[in-house]
Amino acid sequence: MPDTSQTPDLPGLEDTGGGGAWVPDRATGLARLSAFAPRAAKAYAARRNYDFGPGRHDSVSTLSPWIRHRLITEEEVLRATLARHSPASAEKFVQEVFWRGYFKGWLEQRPTVWDSYQQGLRAALDRAEADQTLRADYVAATQGATGIDAFDHWADELTQTGYLHNHARMWFASIWIFTLRLPWELGADFFLRHLMDGDPAANTLSWRWVGGLHTRGKTYQARASNIAKYTDGRFHPGHALAHEAPPLSETIEHPLRPLPPADAMPDGDCLLLLTEEDCTIDHILPRPPLACLGLMATGARSALRPGEAARGFAIGAVRDGVARAGADHGIPATMGDGDWAEAIAGAAHAAQVRDVVTGYAPVGPVAERLRDITPALRAQGLTLYQIRRPYDDLAWPHATRGFFALKKKIPAILRDLNLSA
Repeated sequence: MPDTSQTPDLPGLEDTGGGGAWVPDRATGLARLSAFAPRAAKAYAARRNYDFGPGRHDSVSTLSPWIRHRLITEEEVLRATLARHSPASAEKFVQEVFWRGYFKGWLEQRPTVWDSYQQGLRAALDRAEADQTLRADYVAATQGATGIDAFDHWADELTQTGYLHNHARMWFASIWIFTLRLPWELGADFFLRHLMDGDPAANTLSWRWVGGLHTRGKTYQARASNIAKYTDGRFHPGHALAHEAPPLSETIEHPLRPLPPADAMPDGDCLLLLTEEDCTIDHILPRPPLACLGLMATGARSALRPGEAARGFAIGAVRDGVARAGADHGIPATMGDGDWAEAIAGAAHAAQVRDVVTGYAPVGPVAERLRDITPALRAQGLTLYQIRRPYDDLAWPHATRGFFALKKKIPAILRDLNLSA
């Protein structure tokens, strides 16, 4: 079984707690990054596994909601960290940053995993609707009424605040799968609906990792002694937890596919489209857009209603990106709603442009929405361009199997990004 003292802070299960307000704007993300950077080396490595409870998560970065929406970027986080520490001294945190890129690149090259998860989720929801016992167990788990003190606390913390410490997320997923014996897809959906940093790739693959599907046959088992130690004695689940964690299995294979190509920047003027996948993509464009439109796909994360914290952070992030783009470039900038194709066409025609530029959307609801509306945009003479960041182009190709292959490439990637001495 994986030893949590040696397990990386999986981004899909990474802590997002900490001091200060959860303000979904770039200024707050940069301020948190500045405050954390001095502690990104030895202090982080020594204390990152400890969950001291709500409001006491200063041992971890608390940056994941801002990174997930790219209010701040992985490259900016690495730059701030390596300006203060050597790659060797900050190795644990640097690897943590790259785990997010690993998961995104891995799912981008095996998109059938996301399709399989969605199918499994629909089937699990149908079973919960038909099976009274399963439905009652599922409700008890999501409402923090299982009788397992630690688990119930984390369920409440998640729904009320939109975050959990990394270690708590791993324990929670393990208890959900192996002790409560609930479908993993329902647990992944619960997280994706409520986490402010809810990310399709990191969340789905982290749950699969705990259950033994990502690294086949290897599971993560929550142990009472481990919980007691790393919660500073706050919880003592005793004999309530499963004593075994047999790996889950699946019949479907997920073949490796080539990375989808990204688009080059169009030659002419364009409309900038901001989504919750990338709220600062305009920072890397070679010239400013003529107008900016923000659109949301948070509700498409699940057939169930997203949590207020997750929904509010995503909306706030896109609104901040739209407002900054308008101010920075001196252009009309609005939030849209309703039909995406109609909203984009209206904004493009108002700006008198035929090209629409947005940040590359990896596997997930935004990518699905863009795929579905592309024919309608073409019918109106509009072309959509998805621009991928250099960081993703450098990291994603190495996310074909386990993390180790990407880990070996980190020094070279840092050099290519001009982030190493």
